[in-house]
Amino acid sequence: MRNRPHVSDLDWWLMAIVSAICALGVLEIYSSTRNSAMAGMQWRQLLWLGLGLILMLILSRIDYHTLLDQAPVIYLVGIGALVLVLGMGHSHFGAKRWVAIAGVPLQVSEFVKLIIIVVLARFFAEVRTDRLSLVDLAKAAALVGVPAVLILMQPDLGTAMTLAPVALVGAFLAGIHWKHIAAALVLCAALAPIGWHMRNHLKPYQQQRLETFLRPEESPQKAGYQVLQSEIAVGSGGFWGKGFGKGSQNQLGFVPVRYSDFILAALAEELGFAGVFVTLALYLALLLRLSENAQKAKDRAGMFLVMGVSSILGFHVLVNAAMVIGYMPVTGIPLPLMSYGGSATVFVFMALGLVMNVRMRRFVN
Repeated sequence: MRNRPHVSDLDWWLMAIVSAICALGVLEIYSSTRNSAMAGMQWRQLLWLGLGLILMLILSRIDYHTLLDQAPVIYLVGIGALVLVLGMGHSHFGAKRWVAIAGVPLQVSEFVKLIIIVVLARFFAEVRTDRLSLVDLAKAAALVGVPAVLILMQPDLGTAMTLAPVALVGAFLAGIHWKHIAAALVLCAALAPIGWHMRNHLKPYQQQRLETFLRPEESPQKAGYQVLQSEIAVGSGGFWGKGFGKGSQNQLGFVPVRYSDFILAALAEELGFAGVFVTLALYLALLLRLSENAQKAKDRAGMFLVMGVSSILGFHVLVNAAMVIGYMPVTGIPLPLMSYGGSATVFVFMALGLVMNVRMRRFVN
């Protein structure tokens, strides 16, 4: 047992997988924007990747037990930041999600996801029974529910949804009773008609996204445009793709936000099914590596931290991939490490910093 972590304890296999995913993202951002007014975005993405890497290394050096000890304070700071966004945040396309720090817009909700991972890891680690009680489940739901409601008020349904997997996976690992699972499923089924009726209270663009998901062909030039163009791009790529930089849907700008939310559709057109298969295989390798690190954690808290990171990243990949082929509504959930975006990219690296943190301390006294 060592007294403190060493650089050799970093997960270099995990870093190799992350580097491969990031490289694919940068190449596709370059391909998607090189013939447009947004040319050069790949350089800005490289800057965000560099910043994320630095923050990951810094976070990996701070003992995660220190973070867990400060979880209540961190949680209150996160809630306060979300309230501040609602009051003083910058609006864009009708949503108020960003605050400017040194002139750089940052999406606070992305960093709140990191806070929720830490808070729930401490909560579930402190449950010492084999089965979670209803009171425990209610407390976990409240911890997630407060920030989720504040994020929904921005409005940002996609980010609010990503908080749920952390709680669900944590509850499963902590020992949720099958009767509680069955009761939750019955309750969801019973509330589904009410939820469908309440769609009229959503923002107009959110209603359009939901209705477009069900019938995109009824509005091919308006609300259904995004999904239909994405499906065309994916289908036209075939098995081997049209070649890097040669996808017509991508290069002519038919695929919406092809450098961000729909980057997988752009990749599918240019690199085909083979390229998508390799990409998803890299994500699978990433999730498996995270699970391995969770199993090697020295304590329950470390295990919950790593699995919290894994649950969010897995949810992002699943929802984004399903979105680009029309199997889920467009929610604005980016593809981790590939989609262009500062806050989302930095969040993923900081989350991986938590993973490295846990791994580096598995042999520490």
